[in-house]
Amino acid sequence: MSVFDAAKQAAQGLVQGVAQGAMEKLVPLAPDSWIPGGVPDPLIGRKHGLIGKPVSRLDGVHKVSGTAAFAAEYRFDGMVYAALVYSTIPKGRIAAIDSAQADAAPGVVLVMTHHNAPRLNPMPMFGSSPSAVGATDLPIMQDDVIHWNGQPVVCVLAETQEQADHAASLVHVTFDETPAVTSLAEAQANGVEQGQFMGAPLLDEVGDAEAAFAAAPHRVDQTYRTPRHNHNPIEPHAATLAWIGDRLVIHDASQMVTQQAQNMAQIFGLDPEQVHLTSPYVGGGFGSKGLWNHQVIAAAAAKLAGRPVRIALSREGVYRVVGGRAITQQRVAIGAKADGTFDALIHTGLSTMPPHGTMPEPFILGSQAMYGADTMLLKVEVGRMDTLANTFMRAPGEAVGTFALESAIDELADSLGIDPVELRIRNEPEKDPIKGTPFSSRHIVEAWRTGADRFGWADRPETPGSRRDGEWHVGMGCAMGTYPYYRMPGAEARITLTREGDAVRAKVEIAAAEMGMGTATTTAIVAAERLGLPLEQVDVAYGDSAIPGAIMAGGSQQTAAIGAAVIAAHNALVEELLKLAGNDSPLSGASADEVGSEAGGLARLDNPDAKETYVSILARAQRDDLSVTKAGSAPLETMHWSMHSYSALFCEVRVNAVTGEVRVSRFLGSFDCGRILNPKTALSQFRGGIIMGLGMALMEETQLDERNGRIANASMAEYHLPVHLDVPEIDVIWTDIPDPHAPMGAHGIGEIGITGVAAAVANAIYNATGKRIRDLPITLDKLL
Repeated sequence: MSVFDAAKQAAQGLVQGVAQGAMEKLVPLAPDSWIPGGVPDPLIGRKHGLIGKPVSRLDGVHKVSGTAAFAAEYRFDGMVYAALVYSTIPKGRIAAIDSAQADAAPGVVLVMTHHNAPRLNPMPMFGSSPSAVGATDLPIMQDDVIHWNGQPVVCVLAETQEQADHAASLVHVTFDETPAVTSLAEAQANGVEQGQFMGAPLLDEVGDAEAAFAAAPHRVDQTYRTPRHNHNPIEPHAATLAWIGDRLVIHDASQMVTQQAQNMAQIFGLDPEQVHLTSPYVGGGFGSKGLWNHQVIAAAAAKLAGRPVRIALSREGVYRVVGGRAITQQRVAIGAKADGTFDALIHTGLSTMPPHGTMPEPFILGSQAMYGADTMLLKVEVGRMDTLANTFMRAPGEAVGTFALESAIDELADSLGIDPVELRIRNEPEKDPIKGTPFSSRHIVEAWRTGADRFGWADRPETPGSRRDGEWHVGMGCAMGTYPYYRMPGAEARITLTREGDAVRAKVEIAAAEMGMGTATTTAIVAAERLGLPLEQVDVAYGDSAIPGAIMAGGSQQTAAIGAAVIAAHNALVEELLKLAGNDSPLSGASADEVGSEAGGLARLDNPDAKETYVSILARAQRDDLSVTKAGSAPLETMHWSMHSYSALFCEVRVNAVTGEVRVSRFLGSFDCGRILNPKTALSQFRGGIIMGLGMALMEETQLDERNGRIANASMAEYHLPVHLDVPEIDVIWTDIPDPHAPMGAHGIGEIGITGVAAAVANAIYNATGKRIRDLPITLDKLL
């Protein structure tokens, strides 16, 4: 980046920051009616339709029958296969590459290095523009510089995957290594800096928390640690792509379809319409299925070889190329009165990221809205390590931050002799503790009460370590979780009504991503309800960069973003239908806000008998179809109200007194997430998040060799994840109270499931054994 470009980018960031700051001051002062969600979504009042009924996933049949084509299952004629060679040092330069044996190996088409790779623009780094999604802006195979252990340095193309893998093993690369920072201690010794997340400093202060803490009659002050975590989606990262003329066609596994296509266009110096990316099926993402080096390398190699390319990372390749969750070291200090109400809440500490990264683990995010306290200090500092760039991982910040906060609250409850559930309820805030805005919807106390009753919390042993079942210690623990309601700008929807004889069919197109959470099914449900059509008459298209708009599957915000876009498109569709209806229609003279959709047509709200079907309107206008495209409103509701999903989590564990083995015997999640649109897929989402939380609590840990910065356990044989025998029956309940200010009354549910789980497990282990573990994962060696 030139000095001019850097200055221009800094100036743009300053202007955007000033504008954002002004909006954050003005929007909370506006009347509710001026804000999206100020008037409740009509679907909130629909009690007898599809919303809230269990609906099987529309793509389920394709997945279980094997007809769903994932990224590594597409084929192009003449396609070749890619294999990568990775650096084995954390920092330095490539001294030499000997590829003679690989060049001569059977089936080899191309060996690409920085010497012969096409010249490329840097990857747009997340935060540098609204569409940028790269983890870094480092050159990709453009020079000899090494930035992390595992950086791709050679790409081999061959006629089969086996030939490519074999040839890659024949490439010999030598390096000139330079000193690197590969430990947290080194990073701290070199000095730390203020952390930022999404362009904002990770720093919040309310009053003098340190002074209030020092003066508080009851205090807890502890340090908690969480390790690096790696992504392990069932489908490893892959892409199949081809250059067709001057156009690049990509079949990928992506959570950010439109943005990724735009970024690839920038990297290769193309117009956006020259890149077409599809991603209809994604076998798990959790924040990792974005733009990494492998897609860029494959596209460059395809251009150089003149052949379509499939690149499918091995499981080890995912660990080398795709970032994960960063290490954290967190201090939580709570000062309280005798009745347990908080005088001071301090949550500070350290995370890490590389010199070329922009994302530390923002572990204070949950603490910003969970509890009321007279004073607060929340702060994340950053140490720099020469490692692979960090990235989003399910509930970034909240997942590990709640482990520290909720463990500390359990410690405080124990020292005060107050029930842990009751202590949390006593510290419920009346408004957002940091922003001061009102809560749009908050029913976590109800979730606590119903969850405790259903779980049998009253039977919890009062004295830690007092309950035994043979050689097993038995205990119960609880924790709270929160995750913010997000709705990112950029969402558009296209609705097309097509007349088919005496019936009409609707197609909803929205540039969303489906990673297995049931997005397509929920979109069809919401669209069918808005249009007043049966579900079987609604088709949904998604996962294609040719569709208008841009929605990222991340931040548990996709359902809200889709809902807002479909609201806008539906309103525009009604306006167009009323124009077509003309003077001969029972709807003549009605405006869009005076009619509603029902029974395959439109009807006046004040006179439901004055109605006309879509088929009738289109037929009179001699139209076979009608299509509208509209963008959703700006997400101003997130500035006007404090909007969050919440969880009250209950865990029972059994700890073996002889071996230290931990078994989670029961788990219940009680959730407050607004209205639940599809209970069948929601149940799956909640349980999946809880299972990931169990893994974080008991087994997940990326082991970094501090001698050379290399991930030592880069496989699922050594990086342990929960399997069926590790997971008990998980009970899930929810309040199902709509948020009047959110589309459909719903909040996100993708990330709230994992948030707080590790603390619930740790607190249950303490209740079972009397032993407090503050360092994840809680392995048996820490309990013996």
